[in-house]
Amino acid sequence: MEQSERRYDIDALRVLAFGLLILYHIGMYYVADWDWHIKSDRTSVALQDGMILSNLWRMSLLFFISGMALALVQHKYRPGQLLALRARRLLVPLLLGMVVICAPQMYWQLVWQQGYDQSFWAFWPQYLNPGTSLYPNQQSAIGLLTWNHLWYLPYLFCYSLVLLALARPLRWLAARPLAQKLGLWPALMLACAALMGIWLWLRADFPSTHALLDDWYNHGKYLLVMVLGYFFVCQRRLWDATIAKRWWLLMLALLAYGVIIAERHGAFAGVDGDALWVRLVWGAVLSLNHWCWLLAVLGFGGRWLNRPWPWLNYANEAVLPWYMLHQTLIILAAVYLHGLALPLWLEVPALLGLTLAGCALGFEIVRRVALLRWLFGLKAKAAATPRPLQARQNSY
Repeated sequence: MEQSERRYDIDALRVLAFGLLILYHIGMYYVADWDWHIKSDRTSVALQDGMILSNLWRMSLLFFISGMALALVQHKYRPGQLLALRARRLLVPLLLGMVVICAPQMYWQLVWQQGYDQSFWAFWPQYLNPGTSLYPNQQSAIGLLTWNHLWYLPYLFCYSLVLLALARPLRWLAARPLAQKLGLWPALMLACAALMGIWLWLRADFPSTHALLDDWYNHGKYLLVMVLGYFFVCQRRLWDATIAKRWWLLMLALLAYGVIIAERHGAFAGVDGDALWVRLVWGAVLSLNHWCWLLAVLGFGGRWLNRPWPWLNYANEAVLPWYMLHQTLIILAAVYLHGLALPLWLEVPALLGLTLAGCALGFEIVRRVALLRWLFGLKAKAAATPRPLQARQNSY
């Protein structure tokens, strides 16, 4: 496809994917048995099935979109310029997030889980000190300092380096006659086989940590996804086929999801989970679930979202500050609401409302202050003056 073509659906899907992340993290406060920073005393096991619907592919969608967006904007910059832009827009917000935004998350985690009884202002210097002796069982190599939910930013930066290095061979490969003739279903089978191989090879030995240096299963999965997102933009036939076959992809996704939920509820209790054939079948189901949901979302997005929505420019600029702020706001709101002891049917919408209001207010402050714009990875105010949507390109 033409790289100068504006794809509104990519920006819209990125905004909606980050919106889903807010709902998911609110769910983490209430879901039973899944570890999180703080937990409600009214948790639900049933909520797990609903959250599994998206948690096997929701972050992959963001990385796939990031790979697509990189392919769409790469022609506008020299590699060094694009790398510098990525560093400023990802690493500066990451540093701000680690030093300031994630600190309350660790504080309330220690209060709820470890019984910490000092004030936040007494805690913060210890949080910033890599040599702190406070709660060594909660520390990493840099003490209590953490990037928590912001792990996506350093991963995206590292994968962008790899993609920039692979851009020329990927474009060469995409231009080969065999690649140009590749249909959707063979492409889906190849993608499933690649992800299945990564799952069989790395999943057991490298459980998810989001710590960058030891997270090899996640690196294998998300780097594959981002590379294929880049490749996908170079294959207009595949993109068109994904839109045309979106209902088939959705049905396959629902079928695979149904098998996963059935397994969770003991439908295959008599099957030997260590048998090679079982692991192969299970890897195939998980891979099919992953790719079919991802492609179905892209297909429906391409069909319904590829138009100049009036809210898109504003939301596209707001998405990174909202992402940075949302989890801390969820935790602060949950702590406040916990003290009110509201009935659950009031507490849940109140938690969502406080989170959304806090994100909206935070962004309105950030977008008006030049220093905050820079710290949150936004363009300088003069460069961010709204222009007609038709003249803008995907920003990520």
